[in-house]
Amino acid sequence: MATLCKPAVAVPENVVTMEQTLDMAKRVHAKSPSLNLALRLIKNTGVAKRHIIQPLEETLAHPGFEIRNKIYEREAKRRVPPVVEEALANAGLAAQDVDAIIYVSCTGFMMPSLTAWLINTLGFRPSTRQIPIAQLGCAAGGAAINRAHDFCAAHPESNVLIVSCEFCSLCYQPTDADVGSLLSDGLFGDAVAAAVVRGSGGSGVRLERNASYLIPHTEDWISYDVKDSGFHFRLDKRVPGTMKPLAPVVREIAESHSWDVGALDFYIIHAGGPRILDDLSKYLGVAPGEFRYSRATLTEYGNIASAVVLDGLRRLFEDGPLRQGAQGVIAGFGPGITAELAVGSWVHDRAGAGFPVRIPAGIENPLAG
Repeated sequence: MATLCKPAVAVPENVVTMEQTLDMAKRVHAKSPSLNLALRLIKNTGVAKRHIIQPLEETLAHPGFEIRNKIYEREAKRRVPPVVEEALANAGLAAQDVDAIIYVSCTGFMMPSLTAWLINTLGFRPSTRQIPIAQLGCAAGGAAINRAHDFCAAHPESNVLIVSCEFCSLCYQPTDADVGSLLSDGLFGDAVAAAVVRGSGGSGVRLERNASYLIPHTEDWISYDVKDSGFHFRLDKRVPGTMKPLAPVVREIAESHSWDVGALDFYIIHAGGPRILDDLSKYLGVAPGEFRYSRATLTEYGNIASAVVLDGLRRLFEDGPLRQGAQGVIAGFGPGITAELAVGSWVHDRAGAGFPVRIPAGIENPLAG
């Protein structure tokens, strides 16, 4: 049975506070008719701070799509390796033990994928399968977990490395002043995350069932307009209401596994924004505090796209080992509108491989330059 081991997560060293975000919006977008509404929405996100790969003033200066993509490649090659090495150590494995690498990102483009560079640089076997996923946005973290589960089911005893690399700040577009764009400027942050799904052994979440669901005819609600200047984020005002149709899907995967979705031991939910969490809590009949790991990610890092569910899982591990068999759900949401869902139970590897170590609350893992 595949086990999702403790993730490793790193955030860049440049911090942007809520106050700096509001000041930036007032200064750069002073003439936007949407400014006042956007400021209210940004305040309501609850994002106290975010981390970005460049200082704020460099982020605001758009050097062009070509240069931004070169920055993406440079920073990915600098920041991903230590996170991968930590994730492997958490799982009690070495690079040679990995059979497939799933790489997810929606904020830059490379071909060949960064997977090829990782294999050549970090000592993975040349026969390691490469599975890059580039266009699922925030849902890609959940999708990566599910595809790793599927791979281990198809290839017993295999191990899969998941890597998420999201530099959302490279998608900032100073000419975009609509409400959705301004809100995203105050919501998204940068992060790198990695985790290993072991085909056997390991401590963590034993993956037992997964599912995907797409709300019909909503593909233009979250999207990119790809222009000469790069990726322009588009967010429809109907997106915050998507938990009403998606909550029954979350409930269904738990019930199909004979579990009560309102009485699970842990919930790892994509923190797209506070209303997403509030609505899902209401529709599932779950106390708001049960989503504390997702809320902590949103408050401390912002929406870090596909890395959100991995950071929520990291916080779960660091809160201390759960009882053997504790039941939970993992849910990622993103463009489509797409949901990637998984249910699993906590398992302890008595041999100690990947056993979670409690880390004091409030400790971050910023990636020093």
